Amino acid sequence: MAVYLRFLYDFMEQFFSGIINIFVGIFRGLEKMFNVKAYIKILQEYSTEFSTGQWILVGLAVLLVFVFLIGIIYLVYLLFRKYFRFRKTLVEHESLLEEVAKLDRSVMKLNQEKEELYAMKVSQIGLTPTSTEIENSSSAVEGEENVESEEEEILPEDNQSRFFKLTQIDNEYENKESTDFGNSFNLEELCDIFRNFAAYEMKLYYKIKIIRLFVASLGATRLVILQGISGTGKTSLPYAWGKFLKRDATIASVQPSWRDRTELFGYFNEFTKKFNETEVLKAMYEAGYNDEIYLTILDEMNIARVEYYFAEMLSILEMPSRDEWVIDLVPNVWPNDPKHLPDGKLKIPENMWYIGTINNDDSTFMVTDKVYDRAMPIDINDKGQVFDAAPTEPMQINSSYLESLFEKAKREFPVSEDTLKKLEDMDDYVIEHFRLAFGNRIVKHIKDFVPVYVACGGTEIDGFDYVLAKKVLRKFEQLNLSFIRDEIDGYVKFLDKTFGKENMNECKEYLARLKKSM
Repeated sequence: MAVYLRFLYDFMEQFFSGIINIFVGIFRGLEKMFNVKAYIKILQEYSTEFSTGQWILVGLAVLLVFVFLIGIIYLVYLLFRKYFRFRKTLVEHESLLEEVAKLDRSVMKLNQEKEELYAMKVSQIGLTPTSTEIENSSSAVEGEENVESEEEEILPEDNQSRFFKLTQIDNEYENKESTDFGNSFNLEELCDIFRNFAAYEMKLYYKIKIIRLFVASLGATRLVILQGISGTGKTSLPYAWGKFLKRDATIASVQPSWRDRTELFGYFNEFTKKFNETEVLKAMYEAGYNDEIYLTILDEMNIARVEYYFAEMLSILEMPSRDEWVIDLVPNVWPNDPKHLPDGKLKIPENMWYIGTINNDDSTFMVTDKVYDRAMPIDINDKGQVFDAAPTEPMQINSSYLESLFEKAKREFPVSEDTLKKLEDMDDYVIEHFRLAFGNRIVKHIKDFVPVYVACGGTEIDGFDYVLAKKVLRKFEQLNLSFIRDEIDGYVKFLDKTFGKENMNECKEYLARLKKSM
């Protein structure tokens, strides 16, 4: 045994002495490297033998050693710094994990409180769920489906309708009947009366052409877009129209965050079991009760993407049958829902128009073709001149009477066959020279808009000119302007030859501005 112990001592001494010698050697090496006295002694020993040139080399050698020592010190500093950074990151990571764990515990606690509230809610309506059922509802998929089905049957505690505003309208109009206002004016008289009212009562001065375009647009589509520079009365025009009809327009100020239809109609709150109704929804529901004209203003409509929040309305208003103008508000029916929401659906009122105002600047989105093709745009870029207007009172108008005037205009002043033939020729020319075509929707708007514009006191060629400029030539902006630059002059000559040099001024002015911008 003694022999083995001597062996073990010698064997382990060999190993550990090597390790000790490593650290001793490192310490001695560092001590020797940083021994300034030794460096000075060596310099003193050889200083008497150096020439001037050799002293320069000595200085370089001293500088080189000094730089090398500084480099070693800096390297050690970086290693320690990296270590402490790693340690700090590790500590922060552990702190974040602890914070996440605390949040998880808080979420679990909130879920538990939610389940307790749910149990109280169910108990209040006469049910007696067990704690096991509530626990299962938050941990099993089948339990979640059961809770959802039970929640659909839970009515508000006060047994009120989930549509508070719409139910109020039901109560207000319960014993009312639609009023016949006995209107007898024609469209040209309507334009003059409204223009005088806006000037006399509201100090808003518009050219008669703008009023004619506005009324004719109402006869062509349910969506009108007013565009132009600020301060020309884009929002004031539909606002004055509402005052003129003694039925104020509903103003919806579009926000940049609007992304879906809930911004217009509202949404069902699962927690309160109430439907958050908007003023737009309220006006749409009320419009179904009478025969008056309703207006909704989408102010700054392109500050958000129109095709997002208004997409469903764009599609519905395109339906050929007005019986198909229906939106789904809620997926189920409650006994105390409003009267005019069969199966949770709302019929879009035929007596409501939507007027959008847009500004084209860096803070807004470009209005796409999908929107423009379905709307009637009106440019308001000039401030009307002040004129003496006769005292004019507001007047109530039956929507059915106004629509009858629109239909009468389409029968009495249909677009002439000669103009339709010229439209076909122009379509062929645009396809050949600009590789661009317009669809049947624009042709329909021409056939609806131009007759009403004529009935308002305008001419067929001017109405035709306006629609082409705003709905067809506008598409040129999407083309390569340098590519079509040489084609514009030829197109102007085609318009002069086809329609006459004295006509189609809207189109010519637009093409001149387009060419100037190239």
